[in-house]
Amino acid sequence: MMSRLTGKPVLILKEGSKRISEQDALRVNISAARTLANAVKSTLGPKGMDKMLVDRLGGIIITNDGATILEEMDVQHPAAKMMVEIARAQDDEVGDGTTTAVIIAGELLRRAEFLLDLKLHPTTIIRGFKKGLEKVKEILESLSINVDIDKDTQILKQAAMTSLNSKSISGVKELFADICFNAANQVKELRSNKNFVDIERIQIIKRQGKSLSDSKLIDGIIIEDQIVHPLMPKKIEDARICILDLPLELEKTKFDAELRFTDPLEMKKYHIEEEEILKHYVQKIKESNANVVFSKKGINDISQHYLVSNNIIGIRRIKKKAMEKLAKATGARIVSNIEDLTEDDIGQARIVEEQLIGNKKIIFIKGCKNPKAVSILLRGGVDNLLDEAERALNDALCVVRDILFENKIVIGGGAIEVEIAKLLREFASSIGDKEQLTIEILADSIEMIPKILAQNAGFDPIDKILQLRSIHSQENNKYYGINVFNGKIEDMKENGVIEPYSVKMQEIKSAVEAASMILRIDDVVAAKLISPEAKAGMPTGPLSGMGGMPPGMGGMPPGI
Repeated sequence: MMSRLTGKPVLILKEGSKRISEQDALRVNISAARTLANAVKSTLGPKGMDKMLVDRLGGIIITNDGATILEEMDVQHPAAKMMVEIARAQDDEVGDGTTTAVIIAGELLRRAEFLLDLKLHPTTIIRGFKKGLEKVKEILESLSINVDIDKDTQILKQAAMTSLNSKSISGVKELFADICFNAANQVKELRSNKNFVDIERIQIIKRQGKSLSDSKLIDGIIIEDQIVHPLMPKKIEDARICILDLPLELEKTKFDAELRFTDPLEMKKYHIEEEEILKHYVQKIKESNANVVFSKKGINDISQHYLVSNNIIGIRRIKKKAMEKLAKATGARIVSNIEDLTEDDIGQARIVEEQLIGNKKIIFIKGCKNPKAVSILLRGGVDNLLDEAERALNDALCVVRDILFENKIVIGGGAIEVEIAKLLREFASSIGDKEQLTIEILADSIEMIPKILAQNAGFDPIDKILQLRSIHSQENNKYYGINVFNGKIEDMKENGVIEPYSVKMQEIKSAVEAASMILRIDDVVAAKLISPEAKAGMPTGPLSGMGGMPPGMGGMPPGI
């Protein structure tokens, strides 16, 4: 990069640094974003294909989950990384719809290139996108259906099944939809007149063996550990649970200490005193009427002996998150001082039992009364299948959570996209300036979703989209979409194809924001590399670390 002052070139960047500006920068960034969108396009819908992702160590992930694919791909191009960030934000916000958001963003950018060829300024295009987005919000609000979640419980299950339909575990979608509905319904809380579901309170435990149809919901918690002593009972009914954030052993002091004994009897007295302290600990547990103890820290042999003598089960070194879930499920309080332990701190469960599942022992805490944390035990023959089942369950749980929170749904199967596109085009025709073109582009990009659904199912996308447009042009046909299993245009509301309003809204918002952000970039300049010294706050030279272009930005056709 050079500047000419008084006829002499002045070097600004380090020699060899590259810069892409104006139209070239736009084209390169758009091409990279489109390439990433094309990579996930074939995974959309119930008939979408899977991707196999292989890392450098030979690890394999097989999935059609858009968020996972984009997260695991080794993306180098900075514009493509922005698309990955949008997908991640979509997944964090509503838990589903990442593939759709990326596809719409890629289509917006592809069609925006035509407008750039017509000499439209990127600012005009972005302004049109924003105006179109505001109209989409109005349209979606008018097309959404309010749900009475106390009466229309079947709708929640149908929404979960719609999400699971596009996964490789769709064969057991009814079982998994029931599990998701019951789990979310169990842990929901009323906050500010809204039903709030904390997905973190729904624990998913994977165990290889049997089949997916043997997966089940546990009305309590599963602890991936085993009972500390072989003489302790392996099963206790009417369990009274004590949770300790302290060790049942004498810990070493945090500072160096030295004990010197001149008489062997003094050492014996020391050990007797240590044993008395631990005996007192166990006595306090017994007085609290507990028969199961979970400790965040250790339980030594002496404490185990006294626990066995009192017929109390002990489980040690429980992780903090597991302890919190256990407290939510059983109603127990986490105790940090043994002297403060009372019967009020004890939780309840119908059964605490150690079982061998697969090749590992795990502990079930079942039959909790109104648990606010639950567990899902996933079974399956292959680890890759279990991982995909976990991702599918997480998406379905998020879908149920979104509807419980918003109490609003829209109709899927491409019906909502075709109706939005139709109404957007009507709105665009009322605008008399160049923004009309960009709003029409937004309509076309949203309408790509039913096209891709048809294409992935093996049908002619042009035929299907023309049929959909024809049917939607008639009154009271706004719920018609494509049935990807038979290729017919059917009423998706009657078919039970349901999506959360918030997911659909977030998909379009994320896509418009991603496209607008990339269209704003008109210059890509080599930036200074951040050295380890700079990260640590050490002073560096003003021109130190000036590097070349980021990967994929050297002016060559971009890759991912």
